[in-house]
Amino acid sequence: MENDGRRKFLGVCLAGATAAAAVAAGYPVFRYLAPKSGESGAQKLVIPAGELREGEARFFEYQGASAVLVKTQKGELVALSAVCTHLGCVVQWVKEKQHFLCPCHAGEFATDGSVLAGPPPRPLAKIPITLLEGNITVG
Repeated sequence: MENDGRRKFLGVCLAGATAAAAVAAGYPVFRYLAPKSGESGAQKLVIPAGELREGEARFFEYQGASAVLVKTQKGELVALSAVCTHLGCVVQWVKEKQHFLCPCHAGEFATDGSVLAGPPPRPLAKIPITLLEGNITVG
C-alpha cells in the first residue's frame, strides 16, 4: 500500500518535470515562429532616389522580413520581398545577369519578381512604392 502512494507521487513529479521541460523547450520555438509583436502595417521606408543607380539593388528590412529595392537597367523601380517562396531563404542579386538567385535550391527570379527557373512555386511578393520629390517611399 505504501509503495502505491510513492509510485503515484513519483508519477506526478515525473509528469510535472516532463511538462516543464516541454514548455522550456517549446517557448523559444514559439517565439521564433510567431510574428513580431508591435509591428504595424503602416511601416514606411524613405530612400533618396540618387542612392540607387540603374542595374543595382538595395536590400533592407521591411515589416520584419528581408526586402529589396531594384532600379532596373530601364530605370524602373521595383520593391519586392527578398524571401524565396520555396523554402524562405533570402535571395541574392546577381548584377551581371540582372536577376535574383536563391542560394538554397537555385531558384531564379526576374526583376519583377516572376519565377525564371527552379523550384519556387510563386513569384516574389511585390511591395508598393512611390517616387515623390526625389525620394523613394517603400510601403
